[in-house]
Amino acid sequence: MIEFKEYTDELLGESIFCGKHPSGLEIRVTPKKGYKSSYAVFAVKYGSIDTALPDGKGSWKSIPEGTAHFLEHKLFESEDLDAFERFAKTGASANAFTSFEQTAYLFKGSDDIYKSLEILLDFVQSPYFTKETIEKEQGIIGQEISMYNDIPDWAVMFNLLKALYKHHPVRIDIAGTQSSIAQIDDKLLYSLYETFYNPSNMILSIAGGVNPKEVFEFIEDKIKYEKKEVPERRFIKETSLPVQKEIKQALSVNRSQYLLGFKEELDKPDISLKTEMASEMLLEILCGKSSNLYKKLLESGFGDNSFGSEYFSGYGYSAFLMGSPSNSPEKAIELIKEEIDKLKNNGISTEKFDTVKKKMYGRLVMGYNDIDDIANEQVSLYFSGDEPFSELKTCKQITIEDVEQRLNVLDENSSAVSIIVPKE
Repeated sequence: MIEFKEYTDELLGESIFCGKHPSGLEIRVTPKKGYKSSYAVFAVKYGSIDTALPDGKGSWKSIPEGTAHFLEHKLFESEDLDAFERFAKTGASANAFTSFEQTAYLFKGSDDIYKSLEILLDFVQSPYFTKETIEKEQGIIGQEISMYNDIPDWAVMFNLLKALYKHHPVRIDIAGTQSSIAQIDDKLLYSLYETFYNPSNMILSIAGGVNPKEVFEFIEDKIKYEKKEVPERRFIKETSLPVQKEIKQALSVNRSQYLLGFKEELDKPDISLKTEMASEMLLEILCGKSSNLYKKLLESGFGDNSFGSEYFSGYGYSAFLMGSPSNSPEKAIELIKEEIDKLKNNGISTEKFDTVKKKMYGRLVMGYNDIDDIANEQVSLYFSGDEPFSELKTCKQITIEDVEQRLNVLDENSSAVSIIVPKE
């Protein structure tokens, strides 16, 4: 029997059960009383930024860009039924995604939960690649890459990342490029699968109408591989200076669109939970729906209610992003920078900080009503080295000084902008 520990948040009245399989696989189970549905996610710490492996000689061996995403697509296939066809028989809804930092396979259902869980564990641990199916997938993903290049939201984001980052692979499309995916073959996929898809580099997180003890007992003999070392990730250090100040592209759009970014120089690759949450609070204060900036953008006509912001961070990268469609991106950016200067000069009011902090804490608490959010949050916490409920504890500990300190990143010298304009 896998030993597990119960973590409890007394105020929330919730418990999360954590255990470690002998293979090294982390398992987190969050039972929800009265819930019929369950959501499970099987994730590996391998994403699009993992474009190199140590060669054992002090150097790094390159991996073609887009391989993590390509591998995600291929794992659903088998010699018989693909995983989607198998899930259809249990009535579960299945999906997968690749991000900059992880690849995740998931399902949600209310019937035959353990049958669905068996399918999830089986297909993720049963790679099947052939030359023919890889060539077919190269054509499909190649078309996908071409299509995304013409989507304004996608183009404005990756153009900004190219303007901000010189070497970090976060600047590359998650799907890679047509030339990079052309380098992928079955031998490479099997090799990378064996390296990254080892249980010590993975987590299974389940939330919903499940019994933790039953889940741990069920999983015990379902993990196929022995414990291995977690693959090393390359830290590419960059300065806060962008590669270029502006990238402008013309697309078939009716209205211009912009994304302004402020890049942070990192001394170490990992972003702490406290830094992440303080950064999100700062953006809520500066750019939120009740902020002076938001009101000014609407009143001036340089923005609309789609204006938003994001603290964009991960292994070796950190940036504040903000933007929206606009009739005058230059004027909107001018307004943003004016408000940043005012906030730096005047400081953050205690009242505003308290309001934003309470709002964030309330949003975190509400997240425990959604089984998808719960399970996905446990994946993020585990991969960042944090225990269950760490986000709630950290939110309480953040001070106004922590948030004001993050204002230092919003420096003109570290900024770049991406603009999409209508084709003439």
